[in-house]
Amino acid sequence: MSSKRTNGHPGDTQTFDLFDDTNAETREPTPTADSTQVSAHLALSDTTELLALCERWVARGWLRDLDRALVRFLAMEAPDAPPLLLLGAALASHQLGRGHVCLDLNATLNAPDFALSLPPEGDDLTDPPPLPSHVLATLTLEDWQAALHHPVIASNGPGNTPLVVSHNGNTTKLYLRRYWQYEQTLHQEIANRLTGEEGTCRSPIHWAMGDDSHPGILPQALNVLFKPTNTLDWQKTACALAARNRFGIITGGPGTGKTTTVVRLLALLQTLQLAEPNAQPLRIRLAAPTGKAAARLNESIAGQVSLLPTEALADLCDEAVTDQLKASIPTEVTTLHRLLGARPDTRHFRHNAANPLALDVLVIDEASMVDIEMMTAVLRALPAQAQLVLLGDKDQLASVEAGAVLGDLCRRAEAAHYTPETAQWLEHATGQPLPPDYIDAQGQPLDQAITMLRVSHRFNEHSGIGQLAQAINQPSHAQSDQEKHQAVNKVLRHGYPDLHHLTLTDDAALDKLVIHGSPDKFINGGEGRTDHHGAPIAPPTGYRHYLNVLNAQRPRGESFEESADAYNDWASAVLSASSHFQLLCALRKGPWGVEGLNLRIAKTLRSEKLLYGSDFTLEKGWYEGRPVLVTQNDYGLKLMNGDIGITLAVPDPRTPGKSLLRVAFPTSDAEKPIRWVLPSRLHAVETVFAMTVHKSQGSEFKHTALLLPPTINPILTRELVYTGITRAREWLTVVEAKRGVLNEAVAREVMRVSGVGG
Repeated sequence: MSSKRTNGHPGDTQTFDLFDDTNAETREPTPTADSTQVSAHLALSDTTELLALCERWVARGWLRDLDRALVRFLAMEAPDAPPLLLLGAALASHQLGRGHVCLDLNATLNAPDFALSLPPEGDDLTDPPPLPSHVLATLTLEDWQAALHHPVIASNGPGNTPLVVSHNGNTTKLYLRRYWQYEQTLHQEIANRLTGEEGTCRSPIHWAMGDDSHPGILPQALNVLFKPTNTLDWQKTACALAARNRFGIITGGPGTGKTTTVVRLLALLQTLQLAEPNAQPLRIRLAAPTGKAAARLNESIAGQVSLLPTEALADLCDEAVTDQLKASIPTEVTTLHRLLGARPDTRHFRHNAANPLALDVLVIDEASMVDIEMMTAVLRALPAQAQLVLLGDKDQLASVEAGAVLGDLCRRAEAAHYTPETAQWLEHATGQPLPPDYIDAQGQPLDQAITMLRVSHRFNEHSGIGQLAQAINQPSHAQSDQEKHQAVNKVLRHGYPDLHHLTLTDDAALDKLVIHGSPDKFINGGEGRTDHHGAPIAPPTGYRHYLNVLNAQRPRGESFEESADAYNDWASAVLSASSHFQLLCALRKGPWGVEGLNLRIAKTLRSEKLLYGSDFTLEKGWYEGRPVLVTQNDYGLKLMNGDIGITLAVPDPRTPGKSLLRVAFPTSDAEKPIRWVLPSRLHAVETVFAMTVHKSQGSEFKHTALLLPPTINPILTRELVYTGITRAREWLTVVEAKRGVLNEAVAREVMRVSGVGG
């Protein structure tokens, strides 16, 4: 079997006692050139040469200014520092910008050119500086390891050196100290929550279990929340395991019921709490990484809470607590920044170890988007007795920032690895025996706190979206590249009613897609489909749909100030319609990135008389119908990174017959459902006709079109394609600018370097 890895490298990971490291992969470095024929590069032994090389890399865009500045600073602070140590510092710093927590020396020597951003988009590679493969051609792991220790710059762990060296078997990792400390805190905080030391475990889980003759309240409550089935109910298992520990993870793909599960978990925890005499309800908070993800969870969780059998649960308690039980399950979701109390222009939060959060249970949705720095801040701010539950899809793209915490923690989730003791406990709690394949006598402590939901309720065997996601998501160790290509192409050729595969041969096909949604490319023109409730599904649309709603439902002859409800209803309808179609892409720059596509789409819509404005206005100005994405938190405007708004024209109260532009953002406040913002106050927004897959996380669209560029790029990976296609709720169009790019992308995996995964 073969596979390709990108944006990181395989290799050993730092020892973490929650995992079994006996099978950790090790490698012997393979020189990229014959050291007998290639002389050592001067930058490996001369600091002046190294600094000059860093200058050339920065000028080319292969290295960041920040990375070069670090090398200069260290060279000034320690003039006797070995150039190999300074080179390691530059590369370790650069890895942070690419999502890695540290630099793996072994992996770097195996694939040196992955150590830099090669090539940046649009680079023509004329007269390039030396590649890392040339610079490191004669370097051995032993020589690099020997140069990594310096009393001022680098040490093996505790201390105040700016760099930390971590040895594990044949692998050496180099960290910036702050990120090494994040990992240490993460390890320790999770380990503490899994040990359940006497006096710190808040959950009344032990007495709630009961015995064989008298079932306790836990099994009874689970039976109230979940109907009996003939197959293993993983949602029921997830609730039981999460209630057992002060740390838990519930992972699963789209439509597997993560939100449903967590709502029932909260009802279960409150039932166990209120069953104790004179107990106060648990203080529960719900959070998500972005405003968009928080809003989406807020919408879905309210409906789930209303369906809970609270009266039946209250009957299990010692007194009638139905009203109290209903009121104690929250429906409001906040962002992690708001929850922790972000301090503007700093990395610090109001809540920390010295000022912990006032809560008993914290649930974080879309946890795959949480980077290691934020996850550490959350753990530091949690009271010792509080319970943390992470919710997310382990196979989605990780955070744009450093770390892939959820993916690293869930690396063994597929096979479960529950110990016989856990399996016996689960059977007692749920009445469901676990299949032998999921039982492992050598299971690690963290394994016992993770549940993977395995049944999709949104995509069945008749859904092309679900089948394509399944085919793409098979890990490289399970099949060869050829087998994966065959599986993916089989799905694309099958003729599923919700899936269309488009290879571009001219501009007209893409234009038609973004305008109309190309419903004629789907079976029966997209007509005749129904959802799982039997309700009809509308055919796929493009951007014409929301722009038609904008014009058709515009309030006529009404004052903006005196008819707030009418304008709020209009804006809500436009925002809802705008989620019916979204074009996703992989890149930011170039004609196939968001920068080029947004202008192209705006001009296409203008040619259809759906938008109005000059080329300059469409590229850099404001116009009615412009959809915008907030790219930075703005606490003054109460807008968060990821929020999406639509630019609308409203009457100017000062000049009759004239209009003003306002940007409408949805809120979770029923009394004020729309936040109207002056465009001049929005300093960190971008047009979002085209959105990167990274920015789309936490969102869903009725019709999603995923556009892959004509040439392979390091960012094109299995995880990116999987994340993009699973943003589609009802319709999916996969667009290849050149045939074959999809097959290349799905064979490449993101491998982020860190010490979290074992």
